[in-house]
Amino acid sequence: MTMPEYLTTPQGRRIAYHRTKGAGPGVVFLGGFRSDMTGTKAMALEDWAGRTGRAFVRFDYSGHGASSEAFLDGCIGDWAEDAVAAITALTQGPQVLVGSSMGGWIALLAAKALPERVAGLVGIAAAPDFTEDSMWAGFSDSQKLALTTSGQLDLPSDYSDAPYVITRKLIEDGRQRLVLRDPLPLPMPVRLLQGTADTDVPPAVALRLMDHAESPDLRLTLVKGADHRFSTPDCLALIEAALEDVLARIGG
Repeated sequence: MTMPEYLTTPQGRRIAYHRTKGAGPGVVFLGGFRSDMTGTKAMALEDWAGRTGRAFVRFDYSGHGASSEAFLDGCIGDWAEDAVAAITALTQGPQVLVGSSMGGWIALLAAKALPERVAGLVGIAAAPDFTEDSMWAGFSDSQKLALTTSGQLDLPSDYSDAPYVITRKLIEDGRQRLVLRDPLPLPMPVRLLQGTADTDVPPAVALRLMDHAESPDLRLTLVKGADHRFSTPDCLALIEAALEDVLARIGG
């Protein structure tokens, strides 16, 4: 496996990335909470980019994977800054962002920050505003008190023996980045993919996003029985098809 290259962001964080050269519009993959750029979807898209001659970037947010900083020191705002830095420094021309889970939220923030660069979006179990609507809203009064007083809360994880540690910083910063409370103009092709068996980000989130966003070309595909990983061969093929649809619609 090739070693990553590194980008230093304007905030001084060192971001690990892999870049595939190719034709534009390019594609940037934005991973999920506590995931990294070596996951199944990121690697499948890199393989697709190689086969199709498409420019492609995958990277690790700060505190994730091979990038600098501690995970517990990070928050949505930091990771959105990392994404904006990666898009700005590592790509040229219009880009299609593919955001998985938290990456869907990051993609929306990046599109807001770089309207002249983001030409299309593909969301995979996109999780906008999850720190408020899923985490905070789901905490008991005692959990909220513990988080507020101690600054962090340990939650069990379905994907690791180690717990999810939620910090007060993550929750408080997330409140400053919410995208489903105010108008959300997305003047571009948007494709949302969602599994009906997703217990982490239920279909209701995708339906809310579809209803809230202002877009001339937004479609939601529900896949019966697919879970949050959305990484079976059939699901990966759907991601490729959605991406190719968006690229075709923007003239790529």
